[in-house]
Amino acid sequence: MNQLEQLKKMTVIVADTGEIEEIKKYHPTDATTNPSLILAASTNPAYQFLIEDALSFGRKKGKTHQEKVMHAFDKVCVNFGLEILNIIPGRVSTEVDARLSFDIVGSVQKARELVSLYEAAGIDRQRILIKLASTWEGAQAAFHLEKEGIHCNMTLLFCLAQAIACADVHATLISPFVGRILDWYKKHEGKEYSAAEDPGVRSVTQIYNYYKKWGIKTQIMGASFRTKDEILQLAGCDLLTIAPKFLEELSDSTLPVVQKLTIESSKKMESTPLKVDEKTFRWMLCQDAMAIDKLHEGIRNFAKDVVKLEELLYGRL
Repeated sequence: MNQLEQLKKMTVIVADTGEIEEIKKYHPTDATTNPSLILAASTNPAYQFLIEDALSFGRKKGKTHQEKVMHAFDKVCVNFGLEILNIIPGRVSTEVDARLSFDIVGSVQKARELVSLYEAAGIDRQRILIKLASTWEGAQAAFHLEKEGIHCNMTLLFCLAQAIACADVHATLISPFVGRILDWYKKHEGKEYSAAEDPGVRSVTQIYNYYKKWGIKTQIMGASFRTKDEILQLAGCDLLTIAPKFLEELSDSTLPVVQKLTIESSKKMESTPLKVDEKTFRWMLCQDAMAIDKLHEGIRNFAKDVVKLEELLYGRL
């Protein structure tokens, strides 16, 4: 078996792309999208029918030009999700507008609207994950949504404080960003890291061990990888979302894959359960320069791509 086939036996593989053909090629269980991925895919001629359908929807639903853009934006995100759901057996993640990352009410409302679009297309909400930034407000939005049976994927997660806050509200899944943690440390420490010493790998390993030690049900999905070796260091994680270029690298290798993370080993770890209320969360995040830098940078960058996609739709409307 190649490495991808081996990895699938110990971890659920998720495709990190908006490219439908790439998803067909590698047969992942789940898939995840974000505004940046959809923006990139939206310029592909093969997907213009998804854009046109969204524009038509926006024209019908909105009264003002701004409303038309808003409805078209939501529909194009859902349209890509619907196409993906046609070819995967599991779930697709669709992201709430990053500009709502500090808005509990706005995030809840937008999540409901996205789920309603999926349900109008005949998709059960069990196959949808709503992506929210792992801010305090994002976690509180997830608390309300999970109670309604709307499952949440907590993204832009960089530290244990965020992971605990998301677990406390019973979020379905968290997405710690491995590669972005590595980026920060390479920039600020001026050194290279082996895969085993990678700060992003160590962060996810710490979260995995904490969750499994204390029987937390929230799933962990490692994300945002920079190398194939980072991925292999997290073999055994609940899920791993992997970009097409690394899916290809894994498919091209037949070297053995060793499971690095197991529930059994986590149970043996020494650990103290932590209570993270809002004050504790904000203080722990404030003390972690990497986490607070990358969280806010990620929100800003996703928001920029939301605006770019809106501008594309605005011009075509």
